[in-house]
Amino acid sequence: MKTIVLYYSFGGSTKAEAERIAAENDAVLCRVEETKNRSLLSAFVPGAPNSMNRKASEIKQIEQDLNSFDRIIIGCPIWGGYPAPAFNAIVEMLPRDKEVELFFCSGGGDTHKSSQGTKDLIFKKGCKLISYRDVKTEKSPGKARE
Repeated sequence: MKTIVLYYSFGGSTKAEAERIAAENDAVLCRVEETKNRSLLSAFVPGAPNSMNRKASEIKQIEQDLNSFDRIIIGCPIWGGYPAPAFNAIVEMLPRDKEVELFFCSGGGDTHKSSQGTKDLIFKKGCKLISYRDVKTEKSPGKARE
């Protein structure tokens, strides 16, 4: 089964988890980047409200053809209890009939407010959700963004 791990990371925790998952699954690792660089302030205003309203951010084109993968694993941070806006952009790219796994990283929160709506986004794309996880990460004050 050909697998890809797509991830958006703001502070580096999601990147570390994506790398671990890709290594365990012998998967292609693909970083998703927004077209505009965010500051810490813009991650929360307008980032968190956009997350809660399920707005997609603009992302750079990825090099991988998602149709060539059987399983797509998506990871991103949690902002305001919802997946970061880049997640919504990734979901918009999903081809139908793929197995999808989701993981969301947070130092202190989780997705209990948004989980059903997030799962519904995957179902509406005609994909099969096979795994959904909230990942608690260590808070690292002063950690450089990646």
